[in-house]
Amino acid sequence: MTLDRRSLLGVGALVASTPGLARQTSDAATLAPPDPTETIRLWPRGAPGGEGVSVTAVVPERSIDPAFHDRYAQYTTDPILTVLRPERPSGAAILLIPGGGYRWAVVDKEGLDVARVFAAAGVTCFVLRYRLPADGWAAGPNAPLQDAQRAMRLIRHRAADFGVDPARIAVLGASAGGHLAGLLAARPDATYAAVDVADAASFRPDLNVLLYPVATLADPFAHAGSRQHLLGPSPTPDQIAAWSLDRMDWTGVAPTALIHALDDTSVPPENSLLLLSALRASNVVSEAHLFQEGGHGFGVRLIAGKPAAVWPDLVLAFGRRNGWISP
Repeated sequence: MTLDRRSLLGVGALVASTPGLARQTSDAATLAPPDPTETIRLWPRGAPGGEGVSVTAVVPERSIDPAFHDRYAQYTTDPILTVLRPERPSGAAILLIPGGGYRWAVVDKEGLDVARVFAAAGVTCFVLRYRLPADGWAAGPNAPLQDAQRAMRLIRHRAADFGVDPARIAVLGASAGGHLAGLLAARPDATYAAVDVADAASFRPDLNVLLYPVATLADPFAHAGSRQHLLGPSPTPDQIAAWSLDRMDWTGVAPTALIHALDDTSVPPENSLLLLSALRASNVVSEAHLFQEGGHGFGVRLIAGKPAAVWPDLVLAFGRRNGWISP
């Protein structure tokens, strides 16, 4: 994949195949690209179990640079998919699940920014804005998973509308979104009652990419914030085990790639190492990339000039070898 300046315009230093294209900060004359206008509501008649929900959705902006956005969605009550269609679609699709410690879901850094990179490679992208566990939903910690399962089913049910192959739909989750993507991949149980014909479709991804994922909820390697916002301040040992990806049965799960930086001090790389052991024990086709530098939450914009900057190319290569991307 060659990512030229046109593909990355306005996103800042996303990812580049040549050093001259990478830059940490953009000049003031460059404006952030407009948001995609195509969105899909997951639950046209309202998300399930919202009777006790009283929060009001907000999407604050943290960036002060006009060249890029850095937003996060908090207190989401009407989950959506934002669709980014490539100029030359390959038939492959990807559901992007950004992180945010289950406190919020970032919009740009691990969502739209990443979508623009994969769309440039011909992949139809769907960025998920999901509900959060502590906002009063009846499903509690299952609320985000309900949204992820519903999103995958909608994409697969409407594959012809998007020009994608229903057997080539991947998921990519980052940080706590990586935990949610792992739940989507590993858990076989539907977490909500069917609401329409779309729910007859499978919610299991055809390829899994977990970017610096929250995998274990057990000390000493747990990300304490994600655990607290998912399970509350005092989860039981049984709850911790039940929601730790490395303790789940991964038998029959689609090929899975793990990406982590060894200098990640927020979600230690042991999360990916523990999960890799679980994948191998279940004979899942798997691949792991552990980079010397990158820290946590790098997405594609924060790693110019660092070893982890090659991760999108590695994902595309893994996808080609395993049937997600056509050779």
